[in-house]
Amino acid sequence: MEIVDELVTAVRSGLREVGDPAKAPDMRRYMKSEMPFHGVPKPVREKLTRRLFAEFPLPDKASFVVAAQKLWREAAFREERYVAIDLTGYHAYRMWQGRDLLPVYEEFVVTGAWWDYVDEVASRRIGPLLRADPAAIGPVMRRWATDDDHWRRRTAIICQLMSREETDLDLLTYAIEASITETDFFLRKGIGWALRQYARVDAAWVARFVDTHAELSPLSVREALKHIR
Repeated sequence: MEIVDELVTAVRSGLREVGDPAKAPDMRRYMKSEMPFHGVPKPVREKLTRRLFAEFPLPDKASFVVAAQKLWREAAFREERYVAIDLTGYHAYRMWQGRDLLPVYEEFVVTGAWWDYVDEVASRRIGPLLRADPAAIGPVMRRWATDDDHWRRRTAIICQLMSREETDLDLLTYAIEASITETDFFLRKGIGWALRQYARVDAAWVARFVDTHAELSPLSVREALKHIR
């Protein structure tokens, strides 16, 4: 797939050109990343990707998936993985979103294994799949909610952050209760975040949930009630 190689090459050279080596060490420390950074702030990266995605249009879903996987799997700098996620959300390829992309996003979650990757994928990639196809994606999120991998669990908890009135409360409740006694910071924070977001829709439901779940950690409670008490 020549167009895929051209896009990937352009992304790598583009990131190198717009990177700021002076910022790279601080970015790496902040993310506690083993992989180095070029030092490309998000607004600069987004400007670059808009140009490159338009300049190197992918002709079909197969090339779209291959390009995203190549950027992810062969990344030498963390921003290359950010671009892989950006590519999967590019508006011109919205028609290719479907349940068959879940394994791609699962790979991002499990091998990325850090909040900067997982939160974007969970809320902006898997969340829309769930809303579009709850019969297929809902059972998978239920399995992930009890998975040994805590990043799958966090994904199950926060995948509905943008669902608002479409939130599946049974799934949200199940995902939270499955991790309610876990001590992991990212699970506790994710629980609070998910509840806080749903409080924008139904604050009374969230308040009742907190009141009837004494097992919730102080962190989860504090986050959940941040704007309603």
